[in-house]
Amino acid sequence: MSTTTAGDVRSSLRRKVLLRLMPFLLLCYFVNYLDRSNIGIAGPNGMNEALGLTATMFGIASGIFFIGYILLEVPSNLALHRFGARKWIARILVSWGIVAALTAFVQNAPMLYALRFLLGIAEAGFTPGILLYLTYWFAQRDRAQAFAFFLVGIPLSSTIGSPLASWLVQSGDGIFGLEGWRFMILVTGLPAVLLGIACLTLLPDRPADARWLTDAERAALADDLAAEAPERADHSVRGVLGNAKVWVLGLGYFGLVYGLYAISFFLPTIIKEFQARFDVTYSIFEMGLLTAIPYGCATLFTLFWAWHSRSRDEVPLHVAGSAVLGAAGIVLAIWANSPYLVLVGVSIAAMGLCSGIPLSFGMSTKFLAGTAAAAGLALVNTIGNLGGFAGPYVFGWVKDLTGGDRAGLYLIAGLCLMSAVIAVAVSRWRSLERGAPVGEVPAAEPEREPALR
Repeated sequence: MSTTTAGDVRSSLRRKVLLRLMPFLLLCYFVNYLDRSNIGIAGPNGMNEALGLTATMFGIASGIFFIGYILLEVPSNLALHRFGARKWIARILVSWGIVAALTAFVQNAPMLYALRFLLGIAEAGFTPGILLYLTYWFAQRDRAQAFAFFLVGIPLSSTIGSPLASWLVQSGDGIFGLEGWRFMILVTGLPAVLLGIACLTLLPDRPADARWLTDAERAALADDLAAEAPERADHSVRGVLGNAKVWVLGLGYFGLVYGLYAISFFLPTIIKEFQARFDVTYSIFEMGLLTAIPYGCATLFTLFWAWHSRSRDEVPLHVAGSAVLGAAGIVLAIWANSPYLVLVGVSIAAMGLCSGIPLSFGMSTKFLAGTAAAAGLALVNTIGNLGGFAGPYVFGWVKDLTGGDRAGLYLIAGLCLMSAVIAVAVSRWRSLERGAPVGEVPAAEPEREPALR
């Protein structure tokens, strides 16, 4: 095969895989993020009052999802690697859709806590499972951008989902005898069940199972993946879980996730408080539209930043840039003296946090392959999702303690800067093994791969 022909095959392959897999996976993640975050809309629009929730209790309800999620994260990803993506992802979708819909019928705070915990168990392994699945289809150079196409579902679900959920609350009040917030939770939960059933037909487990790939495309992808296998692809699961550098990767991800979920769950409440703070009045739907603005900006920037990372063939410093942008936006939101400036600050923060998350996984896949990737990606996501619990809980607790948002926002900015420092450090790693920084080669291992780009 000539060089030109090989290049044409790879270009066709990448485009074909993106068009065949990404729209469905993006739709799944859109529903996934909406189902875990829709209580952010429900809370200030009737749920908190109906269930008697304080800010701390609402934070617990928001964050307890992640306790269930992280308990089964690693086992779920190992099961996906063993049994195949198609069946396992379908199982996840159907089970979380059922639990999400049942949340519409909670009667008190303990019931809400229990169902949110079960929702986390049902969803466990979905995000790292899809990211692992994408490593079967994309070479290293293309992965960060592929991850961004998938994880852009986070800001996209808020851009479209927040106005949609707000409209469902406003227009669904009384339908089936349900309050508006209950109707919204029910309607947004059921699509996951249908997507789970569709998954069995639409997702091939591996490239070898994809009838829409040619033999030449399968061969080109297999060659690329084999050539890019990490220097130590034989990491055991135990070795990966005990590797300090994997935990450092998870800690960097933690800082971004903490900020993202603290903002996601409390932004509708913050915007509702604009009415008293700045003497303005908004309808429920208008508050949903305002909530969507930061995430609309984040959607566009996430795609641009992933493209920029790929064009420069560099990942860690782009993660650092995202984290710094997140911190800068938070500081602006703290000191803003108008609702417009607060929204500008939150928009900048959302751009940084959302764009940094897919690139963080791009860093991790540089060092992991096979079963080690299943365990490693799940561990990184597990550590990060501790921030999903801590963010809403701590933010709500600090809000109750201080009577305002400022201290909680400063903590988000500080954790963003921590993630930036970690990303800069990762840019000098050669592998997950102990060894010299970039520019120095241990005598025992003279042939090393180039520094992470």
